[in-house]
Amino acid sequence: MLGSLLKQVVSRMERVPDEISRAFQEQKMAITENGLQLADIVKMLQAITSSQPTFMCINALDECVAVQRLKILTSLKQILEESPGTRIFMTGRPHISTDIEKHLAGRVTSLSVRLRRGDIFTYLRARLSEDQTPDAMDASLEADILEKIPENISEMCVAQ
Repeated sequence: MLGSLLKQVVSRMERVPDEISRAFQEQKMAITENGLQLADIVKMLQAITSSQPTFMCINALDECVAVQRLKILTSLKQILEESPGTRIFMTGRPHISTDIEKHLAGRVTSLSVRLRRGDIFTYLRARLSEDQTPDAMDASLEADILEKIPENISEMCVAQ
C-alpha cells in the first residue's frame, strides 16, 4: 500500500529525485529481493513529503490484516513526524479507531459516520429501478435486497 502511495506521489513530480531513481535502479539489479523494503519506502515518502504539502487517502484500512495495518500506521506516524505538511485521510470501520488513536495519537481527528437505514433503502430502491434486466429479479428477491442490505450495513469510522 505504501509502495503504491510512493508511486502515486512520484508520478506527479516533474523530476524524480536522484535518491529515489537510484534506489529503484539498485532494486532492479538485486536478484534475491522482492522489491523495496518498507523502511526504504518510508524514507522516500518522508523525503518527498517533507519538501511539499502532500495529501494521502487510504480507503478501507479495516480491510488490512491486523499485523499489516499496524505496520502501515507505524509507517504513517514516521512519515508525519518528518512531514508536518502531510495530511492523511483514512476510512475504516469503528473497530480500528483504537489502533489509529494509539499509533497516531495527537495527529488524528476522528469522525464517526452512521448511515441511516432510510437513506440506504432510498439508494437501493433508486438503483433497482434502473435495472436493465428487470426479468432477472422477482419481487421476492427485490424484497430480500431491500430488507437485508440496510440491516447489514455497519457504521463507518473516518479518521483524518
